[in-house]
Amino acid sequence: SKTLREAAVYLTGYRFRDVYGMALGLTGDMLVDMLRKRESEVSRSIAEAVRANLDRHGIELIRGEARLGPERRVLVTRPDGSAVELSGSVVLIATGSRPFHPADIPFDDPDVHDSDSIIHLDRIPGSMVVIGAGPVGSEYASIFTALGSKVTLVDGADRLMPFVDHEVSDVLLAAFRRAGLDVRLGSPGAAVSRVDGRLRVTFGDGSFVEPDMLLFAAGRVGNTETLDLAAAGVDCDDRRRIVVDERFQTTAAGIYAAGDVIGPPALASVSAEQGRVAACHAFDIPFKQMVDPLPPFGIYSIPEIGMVGMTEEAAEAAGIPAVSGRFPFAANAKSRIIGTTDGLIKLVVARDDRRLLGVHIIGDEAAEMVHVGQAMIHAGEKVDRCIDTTYNIPTRTEVYKYAAYDALQRLSEPNEA
Repeated sequence: SKTLREAAVYLTGYRFRDVYGMALGLTGDMLVDMLRKRESEVSRSIAEAVRANLDRHGIELIRGEARLGPERRVLVTRPDGSAVELSGSVVLIATGSRPFHPADIPFDDPDVHDSDSIIHLDRIPGSMVVIGAGPVGSEYASIFTALGSKVTLVDGADRLMPFVDHEVSDVLLAAFRRAGLDVRLGSPGAAVSRVDGRLRVTFGDGSFVEPDMLLFAAGRVGNTETLDLAAAGVDCDDRRRIVVDERFQTTAAGIYAAGDVIGPPALASVSAEQGRVAACHAFDIPFKQMVDPLPPFGIYSIPEIGMVGMTEEAAEAAGIPAVSGRFPFAANAKSRIIGTTDGLIKLVVARDDRRLLGVHIIGDEAAEMVHVGQAMIHAGEKVDRCIDTTYNIPTRTEVYKYAAYDALQRLSEPNEA
């Protein structure tokens, strides 16, 4: 989806339409061909890099469907039907997840997609409904809006992604609506059917739309059903997530698990770290003993979101008096030069010692920029560090300095609490 996003933004001239008053006039067929080509090129290059890494380390790759057996045995059925039994002192389960398919959504309809099948689109739909306004749904809704589709984004929550800072969520909603996205929040229970040959999505209030395509993007489930976990003594919780300890070892000695199969946060970055930590513990490698307790989040909607650490609400719930400093991208020279002025940076700062507690960014390259704040929080830095640091001009990271000025101004004001 990240490749699709960047290709869509580039090929349509989406970022710069308001700057130069023009966009690329590609037909739908041309766009589909170019999107497919680019996605294929990137996927192939990444797969080749992974395979080269496996070869370099002398790792044998066996393709097939696996299930576990007693005493750390793994039974693999190859694509040609032949079987092979493997065993080892260590087994790592990292089978990932797949989109959730509720029974009332007709996924056998050729115009009804999940977040996996939508990648293989054969046309740009004139209209689309996206059910689920979480990170995946929001990403795809904004991508197809950039591609020219009329998109309706539906979710039962009262605001976009409630786990995100409330101001960032509000800015994202405003940006979506400016782009022409029809966002319907507080609207659970959308029903999908065919009426007179047309796809129909009926909302809880009785209103309906008839889109060309539907994307269901509300949840994922771990790929564990066919693993026969019980045969290996691996326990799951009541939501079928594999139970692990702080070393990522399951309830069966020598069997570890990492990634989506053990539950949240189900981020690619964190899943990779979990696998590394599990391997270090399994083989007594004194390299990495724990997963970063302060992982950043990146949401690749248009505009993009990056966040790390506490929100204002989290600081308040923890009993930490805090203030927030803000700076809009519209006042940043680099953003104005490029023309991507949607968004802001928000620094959450402890009132008593001026420690940086959280960084929340919405705007172009937000998922990159948040790492500056992540490093500061890890080091226990005060917001003063942003004031003392000299940033290149013009750069986007300069927004840290001006948000820090705003935070210090607010710290100088009387505490109304």
